[in-house]
Amino acid sequence: KLIEKFKEGSIIKGAVCKGMSNFGAFFNVNNELDVLVHVKELSYSIVDHPDQLIEIGQKSDLKVISVDKEKLQVGCSIRQMGPDPFDKIDNLQLNKTYDFKIIKLTEFGAFAEPIELPGLSSLLHNSEILWTKKNVSVKKMFKVGQIIQCQITDIDKNKRRVAISHRLATENPFKIFEKKHKIGSVVNGKIVNKTEYSLFIEIENFDI
Repeated sequence: KLIEKFKEGSIIKGAVCKGMSNFGAFFNVNNELDVLVHVKELSYSIVDHPDQLIEIGQKSDLKVISVDKEKLQVGCSIRQMGPDPFDKIDNLQLNKTYDFKIIKLTEFGAFAEPIELPGLSSLLHNSEILWTKKNVSVKKMFKVGQIIQCQITDIDKNKRRVAISHRLATENPFKIFEKKHKIGSVVNGKIVNKTEYSLFIEIENFDI
């Protein structure tokens, strides 16, 4: 009888995510029935695992896309709740800087979407955050909902992927240093680390 309540194309309001796996996320509807959102139906962008976009306990509106009365299974979609942002991908230009909103933080980087195209999630890898550090903790630098500037470095329409860089949207500190200090000039610095063969020095007023 519960399955009779669901029809293809109908909208489910405020379903709660109760679990996830590599192939999708399970949402509970009104404490009555669990429905599945396949990983491909989470977002119009490529998603490797549901935890890149959603969290346990998160509420989402879903669109019913399949109903199997024999197996008592209901398939739903989050991405079909809105238009495909890739339809307007030509509005974005390579090597141009845009405002991006942080939507999720992970150990390997942050997922962000351009303010101009909400829903187009792009990965900002740890290596593309700062000029001087490759293994940056995004959880210490950014917060979900924060707006940052990123430069678009690649758009792959076939793979539906957009690569972005935060460091390229900022001035290169090494170039700034090169402009202000010529080879042979003397600068002040503080020793911050040492190894058997070298010293690491932090130059005053420079993040290098």
